[in-house]
Amino acid sequence: MTIQEVLVVQDLAIVVLVALAMAALFRWIGQPMLIGYIVAGMIIGPYTPPFSLIHYPDILSALAELGIVFLLFAVGLEYPLSRLRSVGRKALVIALAESLSTFAAGFLVGEAFGFTDYDSLFIGLAISVTSTVILSSVLEEIGALRRADTSLVLGITVVEDVITVSALGILQSTASTGHLSLVEVLVSLALVVVFIGGVLAIGPRTISPLIDRVRRSGIHEVLLLLLVALAFGMALISSLLGISVATGAFLAGVLVAESDSQAIAHQSVAPLKELFGAIFFVSMGALMDIGLLPAYILPILAFVAVAFGVKLAATFLAARQQGVDRSEARRAALTLSASGGELSIVVAKGGSDVSATSAFVLPFIGALTVVTTVIAPFLIRRAWREPPAPNETPG
Repeated sequence: MTIQEVLVVQDLAIVVLVALAMAALFRWIGQPMLIGYIVAGMIIGPYTPPFSLIHYPDILSALAELGIVFLLFAVGLEYPLSRLRSVGRKALVIALAESLSTFAAGFLVGEAFGFTDYDSLFIGLAISVTSTVILSSVLEEIGALRRADTSLVLGITVVEDVITVSALGILQSTASTGHLSLVEVLVSLALVVVFIGGVLAIGPRTISPLIDRVRRSGIHEVLLLLLVALAFGMALISSLLGISVATGAFLAGVLVAESDSQAIAHQSVAPLKELFGAIFFVSMGALMDIGLLPAYILPILAFVAVAFGVKLAATFLAARQQGVDRSEARRAALTLSASGGELSIVVAKGGSDVSATSAFVLPFIGALTVVTTVIAPFLIRRAWREPPAPNETPG
């Protein structure tokens, strides 16, 4: 092996070993492993003194791109069209109200601090989403995941995820033109809608049956290769159209979820998602120039406070307007009030990929995500401390 090849292997070994150590540590102290992975990246990255443990930072960017594809493909696997259609009108209206209001509030806060339009837009989008992974894991941990009233908050997060992925595609498409105007936004919106609509109209009649035929052949290796090819193929198509790779990977997952092979596909892809998902967050941590953060402490605190307040108020008010009783509306609002999570980091990476955002935005959103990810479990446990009503099903 050449010295370059040795250094590449050494970089990969360092990424995995430090990620393992931080995952074990954060698991032991009872904190989300997502934070551990980001911290691992900060430890090994080129911006952490006294020196970088990584010789080829470009490899981190490539690994992060792989991580995005597997992460969003796995998210899409959770959303067959039947589930998307089953999201009730209440959840749809509430999600739209709180996501769009938080997005708008985030943009206005960014503008107030003198950020560029795209910096404000990407940060606003990042704080508008709630982590489905953290929400589901905490609800399962406290035995509330199967309570009847979880359907509302889970339905809201479904819509949030779809809004975030779609909005990211629109922002990246608009940013690639270099112009932020109503016409450009409408053109980008039309492109994303046509792409998503076309995939969801044709895919279930072609791709989903193909996946089932391959599954029935009983050759697991071929099925796995087909799933990976579909994820990267859809990501490539969306990228060529100027849309986020996340959108294509997400839609690929939806097509697989629409087939009868969802369960086995989920089982097959899970190890890849866990591995490359971890590497994605480590890579993001390594690419964050944390030296830029001290100058942005006040804006970070302002965004956390605004995101919490707006999501809390918007969710509660929208839920009440939709006829949800006060207790359930309060519970949903508190549950969803801590923004951030895995999709927030994907949004940050999306802005960086098209050179639409300033250098500080990636570590800025990373810091926001760390803060809200620490806070979220406490808020969720507090919200669900109340016992279920007599007609609810205990977990």
